[in-house]
Amino acid sequence: MTYSPKRAMAELRHSISVGARATSSPMKRDEDSSPLIFDTQPQDDDDGRGRPPYKDRDRPFLSHFQSICPSIADDSNSSRISLFVVIVVAVFCLVSILAIVKRVNTPYLCKKDGITLHCPHVKESPSLWENPYSATTSWKSCAERRLGGISDLPPENETTGYIFIHAEGGLNQQRIAICNAVAVAKIMNATLILPVLKQDQIWKDQTYDNVPQEINRLRCRVNYHALKFLPEIEEMADLLASRMRNRTGGSNPYMALHLRFEKGMVGLSFCDFVGTREEKALMAEYRRKEWPRRYKNGTHLWQLALQKRKEGRCPLEPGEVAVILRAMGYPKETQIYVASGQVYGGHNRMAPLRNMFPNLVTKEELAAKQELDKFRKHVTSLAALDFLVCLKSDVFVMTHGGNFAKLIIGARRYMGHRQKSIKPDKGLMSKSFGDPYMGWATFADDVVTTHETRTGLPEATFPNYDLWENPLTPCMCKA
Repeated sequence: MTYSPKRAMAELRHSISVGARATSSPMKRDEDSSPLIFDTQPQDDDDGRGRPPYKDRDRPFLSHFQSICPSIADDSNSSRISLFVVIVVAVFCLVSILAIVKRVNTPYLCKKDGITLHCPHVKESPSLWENPYSATTSWKSCAERRLGGISDLPPENETTGYIFIHAEGGLNQQRIAICNAVAVAKIMNATLILPVLKQDQIWKDQTYDNVPQEINRLRCRVNYHALKFLPEIEEMADLLASRMRNRTGGSNPYMALHLRFEKGMVGLSFCDFVGTREEKALMAEYRRKEWPRRYKNGTHLWQLALQKRKEGRCPLEPGEVAVILRAMGYPKETQIYVASGQVYGGHNRMAPLRNMFPNLVTKEELAAKQELDKFRKHVTSLAALDFLVCLKSDVFVMTHGGNFAKLIIGARRYMGHRQKSIKPDKGLMSKSFGDPYMGWATFADDVVTTHETRTGLPEATFPNYDLWENPLTPCMCKA
């Protein structure tokens, strides 16, 4: 049985509520200009004799314009009008030149207006595999620079003490914890002892607010320059990326898909998904057992699920991802590397995605068992392989939040914004999936238009922004 985008889209709709789509239009700014006005009146001489005609007195000055505007005649009114026109044209040309120079020198930067992201227009034709070149040349990484405000490391006997931390959680939580620990040690003028990496607890990241920009730059310096993976992990990741690029016998681009649809993620989301009555009953029992305080008696969960889906807070199903990618224009032959845990629902849940994109592989399918055995001792080593293969991809697609996706998008931005990092608008997509009257052409046009600016372009930061996903302000400089 084969799946088409239209059929898969129809199957997804029966479990999703219908909502109105909100649109917004960019604001326009009008420019006013004020003309220059000259008021010159002839006067009589003191001796009673009349002055020479106006044209004779100003002939040396006006003669410069006569070569440009031969229409300047002896009539004084015509002369004044002609002079006025020439000056206005000159001022207009000067203002236009200054505006062009300013536009050329202004760095490319997307800015938010409410929930809508507005980006400068570019003349380049859109590409499936990379962001426009003109949008990626305005900024460069500079976290390794020291711009003052924070001195170099003091001598050991001048520090205020020592800091020792346990970095908990998964690979990416530990990475963020180490960056934050270095920043704290710098602020406290303390010595940081090498952290102990723990893997048996969940650690929630809380970003430090109201710190000097140099401290955030230090965190970027640790994240993007100081922290390195073991050589064997780097080598294996390079090998996997090379195999992805040569699967067709020649060099080809590839997409990396971070698919967050494990049982724990589905359960914790408290969202409703397509499934049989038996599957829904089993999931309800799983949630009641794992999160009893949130589950309560279960009567409020249906309304909660609808609200979360409307707000775009539900993980995308594999079938939904497939429909979105096809609507964007990615062909069936696209090579896709999947970074994922065990998908909830197994092969049946993955069937729509695999049918629409058969060239779908994981690291277990790219590498022989003995090649991966040495990395199985630590779960974080396998996660590191996924991280690096995703980082090296031509296009990265996230399906839900989390530190893994944030760190990859941030790193790809730090490397120059050229690589596409697609962040689906799950709220708008849920409304489109739930609209039974929307045809495929309209849906595809909505998907393309919506995601033109959601590809990891340079984006202005805002209060309480996520440094790991957008390091532009403190860690990047104008090129």
